Amino acid sequence: MSNDLAGAVLAAGVEVPYRRQAPQHSTGDLLAQAFQRALAQAGFAPREVDGLGVASFTLAPDHAIDLAWRLGISPRWCMDDCHGGASAINMLQHAIRAVQHGDASVIVLVSGDRFEPADFKRLVEHYNLTTRTYLRPLENGGPNSLFAMLTQRHALKHGLTRRDYGALCVAQRAWAAHNPGAVYRTPMTLDDYLGAPMVADPLGRFDCVPVVCGANAVVVARADLARERSPTVRVRALQCCYNPDHQAGDGLQTGLAAVADTLWRQAGAGPQAMDVVSVYDDYPVMALVQLADLGFAPDGDLRGLLGRIAARALPVNTSGGQLSAGQAGAAGGMHGLVEAITQLRGEAGARQVAGARMAVVSGYGMVEYRHGMCANAVVLGTEAE
Repeated sequence: MSNDLAGAVLAAGVEVPYRRQAPQHSTGDLLAQAFQRALAQAGFAPREVDGLGVASFTLAPDHAIDLAWRLGISPRWCMDDCHGGASAINMLQHAIRAVQHGDASVIVLVSGDRFEPADFKRLVEHYNLTTRTYLRPLENGGPNSLFAMLTQRHALKHGLTRRDYGALCVAQRAWAAHNPGAVYRTPMTLDDYLGAPMVADPLGRFDCVPVVCGANAVVVARADLARERSPTVRVRALQCCYNPDHQAGDGLQTGLAAVADTLWRQAGAGPQAMDVVSVYDDYPVMALVQLADLGFAPDGDLRGLLGRIAARALPVNTSGGQLSAGQAGAAGGMHGLVEAITQLRGEAGARQVAGARMAVVSGYGMVEYRHGMCANAVVLGTEAE
């Protein structure tokens, strides 16, 4: 592991169960639950927490400092993040550096949202100024239409059909069947996938993440404090890339392509060494794009990659991913990170990948008016590897 990332470890990774609706809880309630669960897993008391990072679309008008007051903590380091699907790894990058430089010793990163139908509609119509100005007047229906066009482009380039994208969804659903927290757990066949209602051609219902309410949390702590309390996970490498093409590209490559070589070199291991892979899966096409950008299809054979995923030769999105577990707003960026931590701690239950010692997690998001501008990835390892 690069010495650049030494000194800080991941001491917990938790999820507040996702639900379609949570009328009895506010977003602040869900984030507070995640905070409490994370401390319980890591073995820290609230008074020991001196750093807080928050990613949420619906906590507004409150911010991280308002949540800190509600939680009864007095942090020396405080951060709000707005990077959507890239938020978790973005916050993680800053939290690691804060711990290394003594700005904080125990940082809790929380992300999550509680949505009413009106909340989600407001989010997709006012996601940013570009969306509000150029897309909302078209009544385009949000990101589904954008990623439908991107999927068409990707399918044409690689000679794929709906059956190929469906193979990923079916494989992830098989993992979700063993995840008590997934909102879609019923086994799904390829015929089930193909027979689902069309949303935006060629995207059907199961190509689009179910919008849910929930929260996740991760604890980043000084290694000497954390290791004596609970199993910890090391960060071997972390790379981020933002706005790599100024929205002038075709969307079929993310910023991960620009940083993958550096990521693997920093980690001292390549894609073939990963026991668990969590890629941000707001749509099947983006999972495949990120996997390719990270080097999991070096020969460009995406059908071969899908075959390895279906056979579990490559454990991808072992929670079921967002496509089956759900997307709790900004928590979607942390869901895969929590799953990787859970796997490396050996606590994934029936879906546990035997002997999991290394994992890679990617984040992607913040769509401008064509595709996402943010991409990042982190390589994690157990203390034993």
